[in-house]
Amino acid sequence: MNLVAMQRDFRDWLTASSAEAALRHLDAKSAAGLDVYQNNYRAQLVGCLQLSYPQLHAWLGQEAFLDAAITHIDSHPPHAWTLDAYGIDFNETLRARFPHNPDIQELAWIEWALSASFVAADAIRMSSDELQTVDWDTARLCLHPSLRLRTGTTNAETIWSALQDGAEPPESEMLQTPGALIVWRHEFTSRLKWIDIVEYAALLSLRDDDRFTSLCDALVEHLGEEDGIAMAGKLLADWLSAGIVTGTQ
Repeated sequence: MNLVAMQRDFRDWLTASSAEAALRHLDAKSAAGLDVYQNNYRAQLVGCLQLSYPQLHAWLGQEAFLDAAITHIDSHPPHAWTLDAYGIDFNETLRARFPHNPDIQELAWIEWALSASFVAADAIRMSSDELQTVDWDTARLCLHPSLRLRTGTTNAETIWSALQDGAEPPESEMLQTPGALIVWRHEFTSRLKWIDIVEYAALLSLRDDDRFTSLCDALVEHLGEEDGIAMAGKLLADWLSAGIVTGTQ
């Protein structure tokens, strides 16, 4: 048995509790001593998920969070070179574990999106002088690389903000009017914002077609000419001010 095979069997023991893999190298009495390694392995991964999802941990409580974490660890061994990436698919486990609790899934998305946006690529913002010279008939808008967005159906944004501030969070509820959650990094801070479905659709359209004129056309079709043009100008001003749009090309 070469070293690679031994390492592979040890990995199988850690990730899947494979007694067969352990017994290929050790007798049953000695193999029992491997439990300490598996306990350490699981404890480290639970700790990793707790660090990645602190407010979700607070919302679910220790018992429910630990139960979800163990379920995730059993089916999702680490796959990247860094444990920072381990929680990327935790939402899949939460969706299966809590299929009727979209607030939990949206809270998890918020936590991961905030972390991911913080380490996203940088972007240089255009100065106000440069913006004054832009030809908006041909301009293509540049979204910040850190931008993350998804639809939202619950008050997860309010819950997360309360937990983050150390305040008593409200009860979870479905919203009468769905909207969307967006996360991005402004300078050195990751930000979270609730937006309406019109702004969400506008941001999605920019991902498919980054021309400012196309954005205007889409809003005009949805809102009418006068309101559509006014909305395009307002959204652009808001996005530039917030750093969601960094400039044009």
